[in-house]
Amino acid sequence: MSIKSPCTSVCRMSAVSGYCEGCFRTIPEITEWSRAGDAQKRAILAEVASRRAAAGRVDGGLNSECQEAGR
Repeated sequence: MSIKSPCTSVCRMSAVSGYCEGCFRTIPEITEWSRAGDAQKRAILAEVASRRAAAGRVDGGLNSECQEAGR
């Protein structure tokens, strides 16, 4: 069974983090995905999950509060 790519079609690299703003992968992770084995894909997905969680803790609340304040 093939492991689905985390790509969200929001392909824009963050200059600050170095991660894609859509899928939270690095450029090397994106380019190696198609030839990576399942174990490597699972490792990348684990990194992506950690990055998403960290971004949610650091950015999520602040962005929501700022957006609400601006309304």
